[in-house]
Amino acid sequence: MPIKLPNFQDQLIPVERATRVGRLIALTAVVGVIAGLGGIVFEVLTEFLKHHLLDGLAGYHPPGPAGQSELFEPYPTPFRPWILAILPVLGGLVGSALVLWVAPEAEGHGTDAAIDAYHRKRGVIRARVPVVKTIASAITLATGGSAGREGPIAQIGAGFGSVMSTVLGLSAQERRILMVAGMAAGIGAVFRAPLAAALFAAEVLYREMDLEFEVIVPSVISSIVAFSVFTLAFGADPLFATPGFRFDDPWHLLPYTLLTLAVAAGARTYVAVFYWVRDFFKHLPVTPILKPVMGGAVVGLFAFFLPEAMSSGYGLVQAAFTGKVGLGLLAAVAVGKIITTSFTVASGQSGGVFGPAVVIGGLIGGAVGLVSERYLPGISPPGGAFVIVGMAGFFAAAANTPISTIIMVSEMTGNYHLLVPSMWVCVLAFLLVRRHTLYEHQLARRTDSPVHLGEMMGEVLKILSVREAITGATHEPMVTVKANASFKELSRCFAETRHSCFPVVDANGKLLGVVGEDALRQALTIDGLADVVVAADLIERAPTLIPTESLHSAMRKMVQGKRDELVVVSDEDETMPMATLSRRDLIAAYDTRIQKTLEEVEPTQGWNIMALPNLVRRAGRGRRNG
Repeated sequence: MPIKLPNFQDQLIPVERATRVGRLIALTAVVGVIAGLGGIVFEVLTEFLKHHLLDGLAGYHPPGPAGQSELFEPYPTPFRPWILAILPVLGGLVGSALVLWVAPEAEGHGTDAAIDAYHRKRGVIRARVPVVKTIASAITLATGGSAGREGPIAQIGAGFGSVMSTVLGLSAQERRILMVAGMAAGIGAVFRAPLAAALFAAEVLYREMDLEFEVIVPSVISSIVAFSVFTLAFGADPLFATPGFRFDDPWHLLPYTLLTLAVAAGARTYVAVFYWVRDFFKHLPVTPILKPVMGGAVVGLFAFFLPEAMSSGYGLVQAAFTGKVGLGLLAAVAVGKIITTSFTVASGQSGGVFGPAVVIGGLIGGAVGLVSERYLPGISPPGGAFVIVGMAGFFAAAANTPISTIIMVSEMTGNYHLLVPSMWVCVLAFLLVRRHTLYEHQLARRTDSPVHLGEMMGEVLKILSVREAITGATHEPMVTVKANASFKELSRCFAETRHSCFPVVDANGKLLGVVGEDALRQALTIDGLADVVVAADLIERAPTLIPTESLHSAMRKMVQGKRDELVVVSDEDETMPMATLSRRDLIAAYDTRIQKTLEEVEPTQGWNIMALPNLVRRAGRGRRNG
């Protein structure tokens, strides 16, 4: 009885897969550790500078959220509004000088830069960017600039992931994954929201309802590790402490619908003002270093009549949960915050836009809540509940991230009982403002990203057959040559057609091989050879195709064989050539199928040549029906 030897190749496959998984877990965990430590450094540096500048010099010590512990004892300095007015100007000067001279890509809000790096820069972020972003953003926040921590820590974490990938020599795909995992890790740590951060990192890359699924698991791992590292230093309590608000009456959705309209209008205004200010400074004919200084001067003016619109504003939101802030102040700070954030970040200072957006949304929610309690007493939920839902709805609309924002605000407030109204407001506000976003480098969906261009084309090529390509209107008829054809005849064939190879056949028309351009060139380099050589002397062996083969398979054979054209043989007899298939034919067949599919799409579905999965399914039905 013969002995059956084990197939070691089959046994190696699970081992290799397990090795890849283990490597992924290890790398994302390392990214999480680094991002968590980076978050600690960023937090301590920011609070240290705030303590000595805002508190020590200006006597301005705004309250923070309940979950943020005081690292330093407050100074007894009296409030000095004129110094507070100067600090944003100085912060703009010092921060912008650092950014412009060392790492210009650290300018502005870092999340958008990370999105751009993912889609268009192969996930590459220079090693100096995380360091510069940490220092410049801390300066912005510590001098009263209205900005958030999300953008800086996102770019810091993403930078760590990108740099580590480059040092280890990882592929572009792995670098992108670790870059996004770093972004999730930083946000998950600083905002104490690991689950939401992982979803946010996958969702913020696109402005439609789409996710980058391959980054979710690595982002979960990195954000959990970063959260754990960060909370060892600062505790795991949610950022905000809230009363036990609940959703227990479906009629409450009516006032929440009014909140939807308010946060949608506010988010649309926020985006419009932000990019108006950005464009204003972009075209302003002054030296770049002065633009953040001018933006800081506008922010400094608020020190005299509305200092609450400066810095983070988290303390005011914390007070709004319990109804301790009046309607006038809520509305004024919401409007002021839109202005100060725009002139801080859009002028070129380094800082995030998530924190201010959450504050603005919470203040709008608090204002709507006060109005609702007064005029709709029978069906209104508590005013503080509007603050939580407003925080979620505003940023979901402004950033086109409805799913992750619902979880983000729940984790930040420790309240999971308002998921239903949060979902209602977030989704409706997102639908109302979906064409406008704070992140201009977001793409519509995965199929629009250069990252996925190759795989999208591959899906269509798998649907199409070689037969469809060689029967197309633009296909050039096959030209065969006899085995005894002279060099002169071969040269004429190449000159008079667009073919890059010619099938060589015997007297019975059976395929012997092909003659390609390279063989012809080599023959020309040898003196006198062109006078005696015939086609049979230049024959090369090359892969062949059959009509039922997919164009995806044809493309793979072309790439592997380093050829631009292959011979198509009969299904019944592989020695009988039927046609030749070139890359031009392949691309023409692809384009024809996509254009035909687009003509069948309803006008309301939009025009997007790369909107595959629907186009692929339609194209597949077209092939089966045809």
